[in-house]
Amino acid sequence: MADDDRLSLNTATTKRLTLTEALEAAQRAGLKHVGLWRDRVAEVGLPAAARLVAGSGLNVSSLCRGGFLTAVDPADRKAALEDNRRAIEEAATLGTRELIMVVGGLGEGDKDLVAARQRVADRIEDLVPHAEQHDVRLVLEPLHPMYAADRAVLSTLEQALDLAAPYAARTVGVVVDTFHVWWDPKVAEQVDRAGREGRLASYQICDFNLPIAADALLSRGMMGDGVVDFSLLTRLVDATGYQGPIEVEIFNADIWASDPDDVLTTMKQRWAELVLPYLTSSAAPQRV
Repeated sequence: MADDDRLSLNTATTKRLTLTEALEAAQRAGLKHVGLWRDRVAEVGLPAAARLVAGSGLNVSSLCRGGFLTAVDPADRKAALEDNRRAIEEAATLGTRELIMVVGGLGEGDKDLVAARQRVADRIEDLVPHAEQHDVRLVLEPLHPMYAADRAVLSTLEQALDLAAPYAARTVGVVVDTFHVWWDPKVAEQVDRAGREGRLASYQICDFNLPIAADALLSRGMMGDGVVDFSLLTRLVDATGYQGPIEVEIFNADIWASDPDDVLTTMKQRWAELVLPYLTSSAAPQRV
């Protein structure tokens, strides 16, 4: 296996590139995988996007994102379910099983986290049959607690795994994102649990930068620029037997403004220094 065979460019990292440009940048960098965001797919339309991806020879490691399932209003709830069913179909058409789910936060004036989490559970139940029909996995992403109010009422891997538990591992899984889980005192226990249950569907990497940006969403950084211990987290993921693609997903205004080829060059260097040394070639196949 070549050093970069598992490295995937998530298109959020090169936000200003079109889908075609992002695919070409990944090709120039010698990558084999790309993680797609639905906005880039929508710009060209799903059929054209599928053709572009197929023509690139790149594997789609995941599609981001489904989710935002916490609406109270019946019309909003219906719209969210319809959008998520479309996202499931898009993932299948683009050739990936992994649909990343950012489950949504609290609505305006809402302070009932328990009820919001129950709505997420109810909507996942609604979506599972459609996901099974299209052989797509709903990949629950716990986000750092600072996003609980506006983006994700799931803040820990434990919460995500508990929500996934009623369903087959092939249909509902979780993603380990270093930005979101590095702080969790139960991270070792819960990554191991995800592996034992066959639910570890994706590993996404970037750093946690300080100070927090004015827009907290943009506090992600290039690996090595912040406080994340990539050796620890990568060892934990590797020990589960996960052998899938590893995506670099960064939201950072300075990185978005940089030359994309330079960003990918740095990305590959940091991968080689901070992540690759902690991956084994003898890990058992992932349990599903």
